[in-house]
Amino acid sequence: MTVFPSHAMAVNPSDVPFKTLAAGARMPAIGMGTFGSDHVSHDAVAEAVQYAAKIGYRHFDCASVYGNEAWIGRVFRGLFQDGLRREELWITSKLWNDKHGEEDVVASCEKSLDDLQVGYLDLYLVHWPFPNHHPPGCDVGARNPHALPYIHENYMRTWRKMEELVDRGLVRFIGASNMTVPKMELLLRDARIRPAVNQMEIHPHFQQTEFLQYLSAKGIQAVGYSPLGSPGRPERDRTPEDTSPTEDPVIRSIAERLGVHPAAVCIKWAIQRGQIPIPFSSSPRNLLGNLCATISAPLSGEDMKAIEGIDKNCRMIKGQVFLWKEGQPWEDLWDIHGTVTPP
Repeated sequence: MTVFPSHAMAVNPSDVPFKTLAAGARMPAIGMGTFGSDHVSHDAVAEAVQYAAKIGYRHFDCASVYGNEAWIGRVFRGLFQDGLRREELWITSKLWNDKHGEEDVVASCEKSLDDLQVGYLDLYLVHWPFPNHHPPGCDVGARNPHALPYIHENYMRTWRKMEELVDRGLVRFIGASNMTVPKMELLLRDARIRPAVNQMEIHPHFQQTEFLQYLSAKGIQAVGYSPLGSPGRPERDRTPEDTSPTEDPVIRSIAERLGVHPAAVCIKWAIQRGQIPIPFSSSPRNLLGNLCATISAPLSGEDMKAIEGIDKNCRMIKGQVFLWKEGQPWEDLWDIHGTVTPP
């Protein structure tokens, strides 16, 4: 069990920057991810959430598929009993792929609400735009025989139920995740309630600059997962060509000059670009360091320009287990030719 120190070292939550959504809500500019992968227990994630809240985090990114929302909910209940008000937290959860059916969306959201022990969610995302799911711990070659490509009509049936969640007051905002520009164009065309957020992989070795600019122009806030390059991702998501932003000479040189960990440079870069990073850690030192990076001196223009030059277009989370045909390249998930990949 991790021994968490006293929270005498903490950050005043009011000092942490925020991003203002198109609807006017203020979303803390850093969140704590809660995906513990396969090597961090649910208890350890819950302990980390409790410590994070004590030192100043107010934004927590959860998901039903992580399997730990009930553990995190017990932490939230304790925090509320100790005087923290629900409206001081920003809590996100996500609809998993096996719950895209119209009869499943509301029930899945309600289960997350029950597990997290909150009356509403600030943000609820469609976790992936595919209804394809897989058993926990499967290898990279696993394929669901019932897997389907992105079918816009089906996705919109799911989205209509997401809109219903807003109408019923169960969630404040809805959003998408792991989308592409072609898919987002279709969603924006047909949505009654537009997505407030798109959650996506962003880090210095996978900067997604064009997509980020597109989202900004559409009034959609980008939330970046794997902001440090996802060093704790499952083994099945690793490929030989992957690179590590925190090991990059440019990042390390900036960190050394500033006297900070390379992770802090990645966090600063993300926030200064306009995205919201949601790093995960169960380490007290890293949790505090990531949060402190949001309130210390920003990177210089020269630093930002240098990091812009190290983009390697290296996607870490490729999503192979969501493919719908044998022998299919993972790139088909990401519409790299500018149109939705056909069945």
